[in-house]
Amino acid sequence: MAQCLSPPYLDGVTKLILPPSPDTTLPARLPEPFLRWFGKKGWAPRPHQVDLLGRAQAGKSVLLIAPTGAGKTLAGFLPSLTDLAERPKKKPGEAHRGVHTLYISPLKALAVDIERNLTTPVNEIGLKVTLETRTGDTPASKRQRQKLSPPDILLTTPEQLALLIASNEPERFFADLRYVVLDELHALVTSKRGHLLALGLARLRSFCPDLQVIGLSATVAEPDELRRWLVSQAEPGAMSDLITVDGGAKPDISILKSEERVPWAGHTSRYAIPEIYQAVKDHKTTLLFVNTRFQAELLFSELWRVNEDTLPIALHHGSLDVGQRRRVEKAMEANALRAIVATSTLDLGIDWGDVDLVVHVGAPKGASRLAQRIGRSNHRMDEPSKAILIPANRFEVLECEAALEANYLGAQDTPPLLSGAIDVLAQHVLGTACGSPFHPDALYAEVRTAAPYADLDRTTFDRIIDFVATGGYALRAYERYAKIRKTKEGLWRISHPRYAQQYRLNVGTIVEAPSLNIRYVGKGRGTASRGGMTLGKIEESFLEQLEYHDTFMFAGKILRFEGIRDNECFVSNAPDSEPKVPYWGGSKFPLTTYLAEVVRGMLADPERWKALPSQVADWLRMQADRSVLPNPHDLLVETFPRGNRFYMVAYPFEGRLAHQTLGMLLTKRLERARLHPLGFVATDYSLAVWGMEDMGHAFKTGKHRLSDLFDEDMLGDDLEEWLNSSYLLKRTFRNCSVIAGLIEKRFPGQEKTGKQVTVSADLIYDVLRSHEPDHILLQATRQDAAAGLLDIRRLSEMLGRIRGRIMHKDLQRISPLAVPIMMEIGKERVHGDVHDALLAEAEDSLMVEEAMGPNWTQTHET
Repeated sequence: MAQCLSPPYLDGVTKLILPPSPDTTLPARLPEPFLRWFGKKGWAPRPHQVDLLGRAQAGKSVLLIAPTGAGKTLAGFLPSLTDLAERPKKKPGEAHRGVHTLYISPLKALAVDIERNLTTPVNEIGLKVTLETRTGDTPASKRQRQKLSPPDILLTTPEQLALLIASNEPERFFADLRYVVLDELHALVTSKRGHLLALGLARLRSFCPDLQVIGLSATVAEPDELRRWLVSQAEPGAMSDLITVDGGAKPDISILKSEERVPWAGHTSRYAIPEIYQAVKDHKTTLLFVNTRFQAELLFSELWRVNEDTLPIALHHGSLDVGQRRRVEKAMEANALRAIVATSTLDLGIDWGDVDLVVHVGAPKGASRLAQRIGRSNHRMDEPSKAILIPANRFEVLECEAALEANYLGAQDTPPLLSGAIDVLAQHVLGTACGSPFHPDALYAEVRTAAPYADLDRTTFDRIIDFVATGGYALRAYERYAKIRKTKEGLWRISHPRYAQQYRLNVGTIVEAPSLNIRYVGKGRGTASRGGMTLGKIEESFLEQLEYHDTFMFAGKILRFEGIRDNECFVSNAPDSEPKVPYWGGSKFPLTTYLAEVVRGMLADPERWKALPSQVADWLRMQADRSVLPNPHDLLVETFPRGNRFYMVAYPFEGRLAHQTLGMLLTKRLERARLHPLGFVATDYSLAVWGMEDMGHAFKTGKHRLSDLFDEDMLGDDLEEWLNSSYLLKRTFRNCSVIAGLIEKRFPGQEKTGKQVTVSADLIYDVLRSHEPDHILLQATRQDAAAGLLDIRRLSEMLGRIRGRIMHKDLQRISPLAVPIMMEIGKERVHGDVHDALLAEAEDSLMVEEAMGPNWTQTHET
């Protein structure tokens, strides 16, 4: 938090002077109680903490970029705490003061953790300061009380800020607001949650023109983007001040060199469970990160299976009940756990100093994400974080090496900021009207001060107003879509109080897959009983596959399905059963562009193979012998027959989303070329298409050209044709409709099922496609699909990069590099039946032997 410094940083008893610097000449006032507290601890503030305090006291907004453990939290709160310490006491009879500081974080757990860590210095300094959390987990009674009697410091989330703005008379609640502290800023700004937050900040500035914003982050690729984000863009290009802290102990990161065979494909890392367990035994407290909730459940189950020492091991992910998550967090705080398996719910800012090891199971998919997660170990600037990476398959070995190299170089690959989303703006317009009537000219000017919407044109804004007021041309006959109306004075106000109530129930930009609560009930009692404890939520699509008394794994337990009633799934314990494991759709990260480039460079450089496990290096050498390894800027395309089919495998290394889009477009073109493709499969690293015609012969003889197949014009008419015939846009439209408020998932006293929401969205989508194809939500849907599910930008960049640089190898049999994705094809035919699984394993072995040779198999696969 702080460090011992020499006397030049102290001057008198009430002021700190910044160290001499041409850029930092502002004095920082530090009240005497703070000086006494620092002295009692044997500390003095770090230079960057003093620097930020001086700038803030001079009225500046500031972005602080500092490594993990550098005391960013204290730096961010010092301006607030010192200002509150000097604030005059409230006079007798004086009304409640409004909130003084908002702290906004992307995670509920982080807000709770900050409250815990901040309470101690506040009490020790003797400050009469109240601080409270307000998240989706906060009881409604407490949230209501906070509106009437706000704490001095409110620790909250973007969604709760939107709700406060939409409450009655928000100007009064925020009248005394001085500071907004944004923690883990890089994680807030790159999503629709960031767009909602940016609009909220613009609204706050209209209430409090002198509002100051402090941004904190450890991983930033483009600082100037975030500097613009922190301040009003009424003056285009305006930026906050910037403080960058270099240094920090270099992390100690290693990649597991397992004695076991590294799998060709898959994401479970089961092969390394004994070694992971040994690492847990060798350390005091271990955080084990995975990328999906499915992997979290599986890893937790496997660790308990080998937990002969009955070590206390816990599970933490977003689908678990809040009570269980809080119990796990308290156990971690009390150092009562030896290990915790977690997803992204714990990878930002959580400060548990006794965590001495982070194990990342599976490749991290990004250098910045890895830096963020390993920083949870030895959460202090001057102590090295310790981490072990566990690659789940052979390509992930390469990716882990690339991430390791990036971390030591200090490379950052946070995603670029996107323009503000239309559906989020529609939600904000309705929320603004819920709070108080607005004039469209004033709101347009206000919205454009938010960085994501700085380039918003007036025509689009007016179309959004019309959408919130009528639903659009094709829907204006239906009164239910008329949520705001214009007064004689030219102001827009809410048309009925029920719309404000519906808004508050549906606010936010996170549209989760339809899910049901999981609740205990007595074995065999079905849904007749009201049931017992709630465990969390699970996706509707998974439960639809279950039959009565099927078993599945959730919250680290084996559960028996007892039935469904309303929005609840009833279960009983089935500890001795073989489970089915739930599949959750979200939380899978794409491989970043930076890591993809490093992996391509590693493939092409045999000198770098020396750092790889021998079995992986041998795999690459065999690929060089039997086919070829591409240069970093080339695209390798291999064709070969196998069985009664013909295969084409390409290796773009551009991430699963871009590869899936490419696969869809390639199959369209292959169909037109009468090469009769039957299907495709994509991974983060490669793409395979198979069919009944010899594609290799067609390319080799010039009958069809690969350069035409991979031409950039596929992103024109071909993409348009495919989108119009696919369900992808309908799925995206559903999410946009929920965010924009066209379809409400929750009503007072009831909640729509996922199926009801989908049916409503599909019906409206079909109407708009037929009668108003330029509807503003259809426009938003296409933008969303291009930026998210399709990753059009990255695919376009890849097609431009490989123009004239396609390497074609027409082979007579599968290549070593193709084995992993060919195994993915095989997995699609396996549905859990033991006989089918054994056949699939036999086929995998034959495939490896075919690619690598029988002698290699005997040497490496035993």
